Amino acid sequence: METLVDSAWPLLVKLWPHILATTLISVNIGASLHALLTKRDTRSTIAWVGLVWLSPGFGAVAYALFGVNRIRRKATRLWAGRREVVHRVESAIPSTQRINEAVGPANVLLHSLTTLIGEVTKRPLLDGNTIEPLHGGDEAYPRMLEAIDSAKRSIGMTSYIFDNDPTGKLFIDALCRAVDRGVAVRVLIDGIGSRYSFPTSVALLRKKGVTVSRFMPTTVPFYLPYANLRNHRKILVIDGEYGFTGGLNIRHGCWLSKHPTHPVQDMHFSLTGPVVTQLLEVFIEDWAFASGEFLGPLRDGERDSTWQPNLEFTGTSLARGIRYGPDDREIGRIKLILIAALASARRSVKIMTPYFLPDDAICQALGVAALRGVQVDIVLPKQNNLALVGWASEALLWQVLSRGCNIWMSPPPFDHTKLMVVDSSWTLFGSGNWDERSMRLNFEFNVESYDSAMAEKLDSHIGEIMSRSTQRTLSGVDSRSLLTRVRDGIARLFAPYL
Repeated sequence: METLVDSAWPLLVKLWPHILATTLISVNIGASLHALLTKRDTRSTIAWVGLVWLSPGFGAVAYALFGVNRIRRKATRLWAGRREVVHRVESAIPSTQRINEAVGPANVLLHSLTTLIGEVTKRPLLDGNTIEPLHGGDEAYPRMLEAIDSAKRSIGMTSYIFDNDPTGKLFIDALCRAVDRGVAVRVLIDGIGSRYSFPTSVALLRKKGVTVSRFMPTTVPFYLPYANLRNHRKILVIDGEYGFTGGLNIRHGCWLSKHPTHPVQDMHFSLTGPVVTQLLEVFIEDWAFASGEFLGPLRDGERDSTWQPNLEFTGTSLARGIRYGPDDREIGRIKLILIAALASARRSVKIMTPYFLPDDAICQALGVAALRGVQVDIVLPKQNNLALVGWASEALLWQVLSRGCNIWMSPPPFDHTKLMVVDSSWTLFGSGNWDERSMRLNFEFNVESYDSAMAEKLDSHIGEIMSRSTQRTLSGVDSRSLLTRVRDGIARLFAPYL
């Protein structure tokens, strides 16, 4: 007796090509509509839609794997319901007249820059600050350790990397002493960055009674240098009064006078004044997300001042903290700030970054500045600690060199400094690099400052490094061997994820 399956099988075989074709067409239509509705770059949209239809099945699968922006969706989901921390800082917000005095009448474009950054960050520019550059761990670490030992109320510390090495142990011991004095101590270390040394510093901190949490811990038993959604911020806030931020992680290689095996040059900054409030706000938000403990601000009627900021003026610098990451409503908003800063330049732009993988918009803004007659100098490390990044960077240098920008390759040790100075008047420093990872995939924190005295000092510092560096030329980039250009070109394909 013929079964139902036996009788249906010939019909199924006959209809199978039509079913497959209908399925592929439906999938292709779905992928194409998704690309049309979500992709902002026209070229990217055309490329994906073309791949979907020219490679039926494969194109849709490739789009699902690599074309869908899961970073923004995942970050938004992770941070859903978080409590945004905003302290009252009205007494430190400068008047228009004060901004005019600080920026100077000649720097008209910088006036509009203050407005733009305020609109982008939704944070006010604050007056009354003192900011001091600290060159490497040799200057920064002793100051940070001294500040920890002077703490009376609270210590909030965020670091991407906190190694369990001789330098890390000095910080662990100092934090432990603070706990013993009754100081409220909270330490936040990134889940990937905490695995750069073994055994990790997290276990040692906990063993010694320091409250520590990891930002998005991972079960992977090793670190991944290209992992997404990492907390790359470096923030230390003491008693809501003293702050440190910049590019320095906590690791022995950054203390050059100790003659480490793998030396790394870097720059950090000490801050006092109202802007420390914005460092504290970012730390409290990150800590609440990672640990579930909310540290402030206080509600009406409460008197605990443990995690409250101090708004006393200590200097004359105008400054503003800039937090950004994949959870932003407008992802990649730091690009707007960089493009605006480049457009504001009249005489000079100096940039230092260890990882230089800007997108076309940033490259064009750099080129436009140079074509306007602005001297644009970009200092990169001659030997990158991440080979793949160095190769990819080489593949795009022609875009800025061909338009008149200057590229300088600094000699060893590897320089991890992140710094931008415009017209010896405006400075941007912090944890962010000039690559898509920092601009879209990681949680970062920078500070902008309108302080000509400090900007001139940093301008001179970069100039001194340039005097010891090798200038990269367009002819030198073009003369790379065929195999080298192919290698660099392949590496560049991964630039959005490096």
